[in-house]
Amino acid sequence: MTTDRKTVWLVGDVGATNARFGLVSPDGAVVHSSTFGDADFATVGEAIRAYLAQAKPFPTPRIGCLAIAAPVGGDDIRMTNHPWNFSVAALRSQLGFERLAIINDFTAVALALPRLGANDRMPVGAGMPVAGRPIAVLGPGSGLGASGLIPDGTRWSPLTGEGGHVTMPAVTARENAVLEWMRRHFDHVSAERCLSGPGLVNLYNALAALDGVAAASYTAAQITDPATAARDPLCREATAMFCAMLGTVAGDLALTLGAQGGVYIAGGIVPRLGARFIESGFRARFEAKGRLSDYLAAIPTYVVTHPLPAFLGCAAALAES
Repeated sequence: MTTDRKTVWLVGDVGATNARFGLVSPDGAVVHSSTFGDADFATVGEAIRAYLAQAKPFPTPRIGCLAIAAPVGGDDIRMTNHPWNFSVAALRSQLGFERLAIINDFTAVALALPRLGANDRMPVGAGMPVAGRPIAVLGPGSGLGASGLIPDGTRWSPLTGEGGHVTMPAVTARENAVLEWMRRHFDHVSAERCLSGPGLVNLYNALAALDGVAAASYTAAQITDPATAARDPLCREATAMFCAMLGTVAGDLALTLGAQGGVYIAGGIVPRLGARFIESGFRARFEAKGRLSDYLAAIPTYVVTHPLPAFLGCAAALAES
Protein backbone atom coordinates (compact mmCIF):
# COMPACT_ATOMS: atom_id res chain seq x y z
CA MET A 1 0.00 0.00 0.00
CA THR A 2 1.03 3.60 -0.45
CA THR A 3 0.52 6.43 1.99
CA ASP A 4 -3.00 7.82 1.59
CA ARG A 5 -4.07 10.92 3.49
CA LYS A 6 -7.69 9.90 3.00
CA THR A 7 -7.26 6.74 5.08
CA VAL A 8 -5.62 7.01 8.48
CA TRP A 9 -5.62 4.88 11.61
CA LEU A 10 -5.24 6.12 15.16
CA VAL A 11 -2.33 4.60 17.07
CA GLY A 12 -1.27 5.30 20.62
CA ASP A 13 1.43 4.50 23.15
CA VAL A 14 -0.07 5.14 26.59
CA GLY A 15 2.41 4.93 29.44
CA ALA A 16 2.28 5.92 33.08
CA THR A 17 3.66 9.41 32.43
CA ASN A 18 2.94 10.31 28.82
CA ALA A 19 0.40 9.37 26.18
CA ARG A 20 1.66 9.52 22.60
CA PHE A 21 -0.89 9.45 19.81
CA GLY A 22 -0.45 9.39 16.08
CA LEU A 23 -2.10 8.86 12.75
CA VAL A 24 -0.67 6.23 10.44
CA SER A 25 -1.54 5.17 6.93
CA PRO A 26 -2.39 1.49 6.37
CA ASP A 27 1.18 0.87 5.19
CA GLY A 28 2.49 2.01 8.60
CA ALA A 29 3.79 5.48 7.70
CA VAL A 30 3.33 7.98 10.55
CA VAL A 31 1.68 11.11 9.13
CA HIS A 32 1.09 12.98 12.40
CA SER A 33 1.92 12.54 16.09
CA SER A 34 1.85 14.38 19.38
CA THR A 35 2.61 13.74 23.06
CA PHE A 36 0.41 14.60 26.05
CA GLY A 37 1.01 14.39 29.78
CA ASP A 38 -1.28 11.86 31.46
CA ALA A 39 -1.69 14.17 34.44
CA ASP A 40 -3.39 16.77 32.25
CA PHE A 41 -6.43 14.57 31.60
CA ALA A 42 -8.89 12.77 33.84
CA THR A 43 -9.36 9.90 31.38
CA VAL A 44 -7.63 8.40 28.38
CA GLY A 45 -10.72 9.26 26.33
CA GLU A 46 -10.23 12.95 27.05
CA ALA A 47 -6.60 12.73 25.98
CA ILE A 48 -7.56 11.01 22.71
CA ARG A 49 -10.21 13.58 21.93
CA ALA A 50 -7.70 16.39 22.57
CA TYR A 51 -5.30 14.74 20.14
CA LEU A 52 -7.93 14.23 17.45
CA ALA A 53 -8.93 17.90 17.75
CA GLN A 54 -5.27 18.86 17.28
CA ALA A 55 -4.96 16.58 14.24
CA LYS A 56 -8.00 18.11 12.48
CA PRO A 57 -6.22 18.82 9.17
CA PHE A 58 -6.31 15.05 8.72
CA PRO A 59 -9.47 12.97 8.33
CA THR A 60 -10.94 11.62 11.56
CA PRO A 61 -9.97 7.95 11.88
CA ARG A 62 -12.52 5.21 12.38
CA ILE A 63 -10.06 2.45 13.23
CA GLY A 64 -7.46 2.50 15.97
CA CYS A 65 -5.07 0.55 18.15
CA LEU A 66 -3.73 1.66 21.52
CA ALA A 67 -0.69 0.19 23.24
CA ILE A 68 -1.32 0.42 26.99
CA ALA A 69 1.03 -0.07 29.94
CA ALA A 70 -1.40 -2.51 31.55
CA PRO A 71 -2.43 -6.17 31.55
CA VAL A 72 -4.76 -6.73 28.61
CA GLY A 73 -7.20 -9.60 28.50
CA GLY A 74 -10.75 -8.36 28.52
CA ASP A 75 -12.98 -5.30 28.23
CA ASP A 76 -11.86 -3.70 31.51
CA ILE A 77 -8.41 -2.07 31.26
CA ARG A 78 -6.64 -0.84 34.40
CA MET A 79 -3.20 0.70 34.07
CA THR A 80 -0.52 -0.67 36.38
CA ASN A 81 1.27 2.57 37.30
CA HIS A 82 -1.43 5.17 36.60
CA PRO A 83 -5.06 5.57 37.77
CA TRP A 84 -6.62 5.55 34.28
CA ASN A 85 -9.06 2.69 33.69
CA PHE A 86 -11.70 2.21 31.02
CA SER A 87 -14.01 -0.14 29.15
CA VAL A 88 -12.78 -0.91 25.64
CA ALA A 89 -16.34 -1.14 24.30
CA ALA A 90 -17.36 2.15 25.93
CA LEU A 91 -14.28 3.96 24.66
CA ARG A 92 -14.85 2.67 21.14
CA SER A 93 -18.43 3.93 21.28
CA GLN A 94 -17.40 7.32 22.69
CA LEU A 95 -14.90 7.82 19.87
CA GLY A 96 -17.32 6.61 17.21
CA PHE A 97 -14.81 4.03 15.97
CA GLU A 98 -15.67 0.97 13.90
CA ARG A 99 -12.78 -0.95 15.47
CA LEU A 100 -10.55 -0.26 18.46
CA ALA A 101 -7.85 -2.74 19.43
CA ILE A 102 -6.09 -2.55 22.80
CA ILE A 103 -2.77 -4.32 23.22
CA ASN A 104 -0.10 -4.34 25.91
CA ASP A 105 2.54 -1.69 25.31
CA PHE A 106 5.34 -4.20 25.03
CA THR A 107 3.33 -6.46 22.81
CA ALA A 108 3.30 -3.45 20.48
CA VAL A 109 7.06 -2.97 20.81
CA ALA A 110 7.57 -6.67 20.10
CA LEU A 111 5.43 -6.46 16.94
CA ALA A 112 7.57 -3.54 15.79
CA LEU A 113 10.87 -5.44 15.92
CA PRO A 114 10.65 -7.10 12.48
CA ARG A 115 9.88 -3.68 10.98
CA LEU A 116 12.99 -1.95 12.37
CA GLY A 117 15.71 -0.95 9.93
CA ALA A 118 19.44 -0.92 10.60
CA ASN A 119 19.24 2.75 11.61
CA ASP A 120 16.49 2.00 14.15
CA ARG A 121 18.69 -0.09 16.45
CA MET A 122 22.15 0.08 18.03
CA PRO A 123 24.07 -3.19 18.53
CA VAL A 124 25.60 -3.89 21.93
CA GLY A 125 28.29 -6.54 21.78
CA ALA A 126 28.64 -9.38 19.29
CA GLY A 127 26.34 -12.20 18.23
CA MET A 128 24.29 -12.90 15.13
CA PRO A 129 20.52 -13.48 14.93
CA VAL A 130 19.32 -16.96 13.98
CA ALA A 131 16.47 -16.81 11.47
CA GLY A 132 13.19 -18.30 12.65
CA ARG A 133 14.10 -18.23 16.33
CA PRO A 134 12.26 -16.25 19.07
CA ILE A 135 13.06 -12.60 19.73
CA ALA A 136 12.89 -10.94 23.18
CA VAL A 137 12.43 -7.32 24.24
CA LEU A 138 12.76 -5.46 27.55
CA GLY A 139 12.08 -1.79 28.14
CA PRO A 140 12.83 0.27 31.25
CA GLY A 141 10.77 3.44 31.44
CA SER A 142 8.14 4.48 33.98
CA GLY A 143 7.91 0.72 34.55
CA LEU A 144 9.63 -2.32 33.04
CA GLY A 145 8.00 -3.87 30.01
CA ALA A 146 8.85 -7.30 28.64
CA SER A 147 7.65 -9.30 25.68
CA GLY A 148 8.78 -11.52 22.85
CA LEU A 149 7.97 -12.80 19.38
CA ILE A 150 7.53 -16.48 18.57
CA PRO A 151 7.70 -17.62 14.92
CA ASP A 152 4.34 -18.89 13.67
CA GLY A 153 4.71 -20.04 10.10
CA THR A 154 5.27 -16.93 7.99
CA ARG A 155 4.08 -14.64 10.80
CA TRP A 156 5.17 -13.71 14.31
CA SER A 157 3.03 -14.27 17.40
CA PRO A 158 3.66 -11.73 20.19
CA LEU A 159 3.74 -12.73 23.82
CA THR A 160 1.66 -10.74 26.29
CA GLY A 161 2.83 -11.00 29.88
CA GLU A 162 4.08 -9.09 32.89
CA GLY A 163 7.73 -10.14 32.87
CA GLY A 164 8.83 -6.85 34.41
CA HIS A 165 7.43 -8.07 37.71
CA VAL A 166 9.64 -11.15 38.07
CA THR A 167 11.70 -11.23 41.26
CA MET A 168 14.98 -9.32 40.91
CA PRO A 169 18.04 -11.52 41.56
CA ALA A 170 21.37 -10.32 42.95
CA VAL A 171 24.72 -11.31 41.44
CA THR A 172 27.19 -9.37 43.62
CA ALA A 173 27.38 -8.78 47.37
CA ARG A 174 26.69 -5.07 46.80
CA GLU A 175 23.55 -5.88 44.79
CA ASN A 176 22.45 -8.29 47.50
CA ALA A 177 22.80 -5.54 50.11
CA VAL A 178 20.79 -3.16 47.90
CA LEU A 179 18.01 -5.71 47.43
CA GLU A 180 17.96 -6.49 51.14
CA TRP A 181 17.46 -2.78 51.83
CA MET A 182 14.61 -2.72 49.28
CA ARG A 183 12.97 -5.78 50.87
CA ARG A 184 12.51 -3.70 54.01
CA HIS A 185 10.62 -1.09 51.99
CA PHE A 186 8.60 -3.14 49.46
CA ASP A 187 6.53 -6.29 49.83
CA HIS A 188 8.09 -7.65 46.62
CA VAL A 189 11.35 -6.52 45.02
CA SER A 190 10.59 -7.09 41.37
CA ALA A 191 12.86 -6.32 38.45
CA GLU A 192 10.74 -3.21 37.88
CA ARG A 193 11.64 -1.94 41.37
CA CYS A 194 15.22 -1.63 40.08
CA LEU A 195 14.97 -1.37 36.30
CA SER A 196 12.76 1.65 35.65
CA GLY A 197 12.78 5.37 36.30
CA PRO A 198 11.54 4.90 39.89
CA GLY A 199 13.89 1.93 40.08
CA LEU A 200 16.92 4.12 39.43
CA VAL A 201 15.81 6.31 42.33
CA ASN A 202 15.41 3.18 44.49
CA LEU A 203 18.93 2.03 43.60
CA TYR A 204 20.40 5.44 44.42
CA ASN A 205 18.52 5.71 47.72
CA ALA A 206 19.58 2.20 48.73
CA LEU A 207 23.23 2.89 47.95
CA ALA A 208 23.11 6.15 49.93
CA ALA A 209 21.56 4.35 52.91
CA LEU A 210 24.17 1.58 52.77
CA ASP A 211 26.98 4.15 52.71
CA GLY A 212 25.39 6.18 55.49
CA VAL A 213 25.09 9.39 53.48
CA ALA A 214 22.10 11.65 52.95
CA ALA A 215 20.33 10.92 49.68
CA ALA A 216 19.65 13.88 47.40
CA SER A 217 16.19 14.27 45.87
CA TYR A 218 17.31 13.32 42.39
CA THR A 219 15.02 12.27 39.56
CA ALA A 220 15.97 9.32 37.38
CA ALA A 221 17.05 11.72 34.63
CA GLN A 222 19.36 13.51 37.06
CA ILE A 223 20.85 10.25 38.31
CA THR A 224 21.83 9.23 34.77
CA ASP A 225 22.99 12.72 33.78
CA PRO A 226 26.79 12.78 33.31
CA ALA A 227 27.00 16.20 34.98
CA THR A 228 25.30 14.90 38.14
CA ALA A 229 27.41 11.75 38.07
CA ALA A 230 30.57 13.88 37.96
CA ARG A 231 29.55 15.41 41.28
CA ASP A 232 28.00 12.38 42.98
CA PRO A 233 29.72 8.98 42.70
CA LEU A 234 26.57 7.25 43.95
CA CYS A 235 24.78 8.37 40.78
CA ARG A 236 27.52 6.73 38.73
CA GLU A 237 27.23 3.57 40.80
CA ALA A 238 23.43 3.51 40.57
CA THR A 239 23.57 3.87 36.78
CA ALA A 240 26.25 1.19 36.49
CA MET A 241 24.26 -1.18 38.73
CA PHE A 242 21.12 -0.49 36.67
CA CYS A 243 22.91 -1.47 33.44
CA ALA A 244 24.43 -4.63 34.96
CA MET A 245 21.13 -5.72 36.53
CA LEU A 246 19.39 -5.15 33.19
CA GLY A 247 21.94 -7.49 31.64
CA THR A 248 21.08 -10.16 34.21
CA VAL A 249 17.34 -9.93 33.53
CA ALA A 250 17.85 -9.74 29.75
CA GLY A 251 19.99 -12.89 29.89
CA ASP A 252 17.34 -14.67 31.94
CA LEU A 253 14.68 -13.70 29.39
CA ALA A 254 16.87 -14.87 26.51
CA LEU A 255 17.33 -18.26 28.17
CA THR A 256 13.64 -18.57 29.00
CA LEU A 257 12.47 -17.83 25.44
CA GLY A 258 15.43 -19.31 23.59
CA ALA A 259 15.71 -15.87 22.00
CA GLN A 260 18.40 -16.66 19.45
CA GLY A 261 16.76 -14.16 17.12
CA GLY A 262 18.08 -11.38 19.36
CA VAL A 263 17.27 -9.41 22.50
CA TYR A 264 16.16 -5.79 22.17
CA ILE A 265 16.24 -3.08 24.83
CA ALA A 266 13.59 -0.40 24.36
CA GLY A 267 11.97 2.15 26.67
CA GLY A 268 12.86 5.73 27.43
CA ILE A 269 15.95 5.34 29.64
CA VAL A 270 18.57 3.25 27.86
CA PRO A 271 18.60 5.05 24.46
CA ARG A 272 19.57 8.25 26.28
CA LEU A 273 22.64 6.57 27.78
CA GLY A 274 24.16 6.11 24.32
CA ALA A 275 27.78 4.98 24.36
CA ARG A 276 27.76 4.72 28.16
CA PHE A 277 25.41 1.75 27.86
CA ILE A 278 27.65 0.00 25.34
CA GLU A 279 30.60 0.51 27.70
CA SER A 280 28.64 -0.61 30.78
CA GLY A 281 28.50 -4.05 32.36
CA PHE A 282 25.29 -4.92 30.52
CA ARG A 283 26.72 -7.26 27.91
CA ALA A 284 29.16 -9.02 30.25
CA ARG A 285 26.35 -9.66 32.73
CA PHE A 286 24.03 -10.78 29.89
CA GLU A 287 26.52 -13.51 28.98
CA ALA A 288 27.48 -14.46 32.56
CA LYS A 289 25.35 -17.61 32.85
CA GLY A 290 27.94 -20.26 33.65
CA ARG A 291 27.59 -23.31 31.42
CA LEU A 292 25.26 -21.38 29.10
CA SER A 293 27.63 -18.43 28.59
CA ASP A 294 28.60 -19.56 25.07
CA TYR A 295 24.92 -19.89 24.17
CA LEU A 296 24.29 -16.28 25.23
CA ALA A 297 27.50 -14.95 23.67
CA ALA A 298 26.08 -15.95 20.28
CA ILE A 299 22.85 -13.96 20.81
CA PRO A 300 22.91 -10.34 19.58
CA THR A 301 21.60 -7.55 21.78
CA TYR A 302 20.36 -4.19 20.49
CA VAL A 303 19.08 -0.88 21.81
CA VAL A 304 15.94 0.28 19.97
CA THR A 305 16.60 3.83 18.76
CA HIS A 306 13.40 4.28 16.73
CA PRO A 307 11.48 7.11 18.45
CA LEU A 308 8.04 5.49 18.19
CA PRO A 309 8.33 1.70 17.99
CA ALA A 310 4.92 1.12 19.59
CA PHE A 311 3.32 2.99 16.66
CA LEU A 312 4.89 0.49 14.27
CA GLY A 313 3.57 -2.36 16.40
CA CYS A 314 0.05 -0.92 16.57
CA ALA A 315 0.01 -0.52 12.79
CA ALA A 316 1.21 -4.12 12.42
CA ALA A 317 -1.53 -5.35 14.76
CA LEU A 318 -4.22 -3.54 12.75
CA ALA A 319 -2.83 -4.70 9.40
CA GLU A 320 -2.76 -8.33 10.50
CA SER A 321 -6.18 -8.45 12.19
